[in-house]
Amino acid sequence: MTTPSSNTLVKLTGVRKSYFSGKVETPVLHGIDFTMQPGDFVAIMGQSGSGKSTLMNILGCLDTPTSGEHQLDGHTVNKLSRAELAGLRNRTLGFVFQSFNLLKRMSVLDNVALPLLYANVPRAKARERARAQLAKVGLTDYANRQPNQLSGGQQQRVAIARALVADPPLILADEPTGNLDTRTSTDIMNALTELNRDRGQSIILVTHEPDIAAYAKRLVRLKDGLVLYDGPVREGLAQLQRDTQDNAAQETAQGAPA
Repeated sequence: MTTPSSNTLVKLTGVRKSYFSGKVETPVLHGIDFTMQPGDFVAIMGQSGSGKSTLMNILGCLDTPTSGEHQLDGHTVNKLSRAELAGLRNRTLGFVFQSFNLLKRMSVLDNVALPLLYANVPRAKARERARAQLAKVGLTDYANRQPNQLSGGQQQRVAIARALVADPPLILADEPTGNLDTRTSTDIMNALTELNRDRGQSIILVTHEPDIAAYAKRLVRLKDGLVLYDGPVREGLAQLQRDTQDNAAQETAQGAPA
């Protein structure tokens, strides 16, 4: 399968998603329109139940819409076979998770090389590229250690190296600082910001923390399965703060004695 040329990296059109239990339908996304260009850095925010995890799974080709269209790097995802979808995901996406998702019994080097091995890159070449990627995140001396011999911040840097080793156009980072302290979270976000600024790496970040979302260029806020805001991050966070203050004032007024 060849990759069509496209100036749009991601495009969702009228995406809806429901889950079914027998005949009972639970709608989660109610018609999402979203477009992302190469080099963008997007933060997705929303309260629990807003649909942000479902949206992230669709963007990562881990789930499919109930209706609507999902295009990734010029391909209509809905129309791909399972094998074609796996190939597109491996070439196009790099994943960074809150829980790191490193394999405990493999060395750091082999964890980073894993996406290349899945892509049938010869083992020696895969390990060579993995070693070069570890150097870029400052972990050359840790290549032969096990993940449990590293700090949380170091493990997340390994996860970033693994996400980048196949040179994917898009990184999806799902709460990447959720298990880290404040100082380490800052280091990880600075690393992602440098990737975006210096290499033009496209990033979609899911977070519930405004200070983490502030590193992005653009903010998408979800509420009840719909896009509430999509625009510059500074204006979006200011709107979020106003909404939070208004909701707090309403709750206080409702709880006051008559």
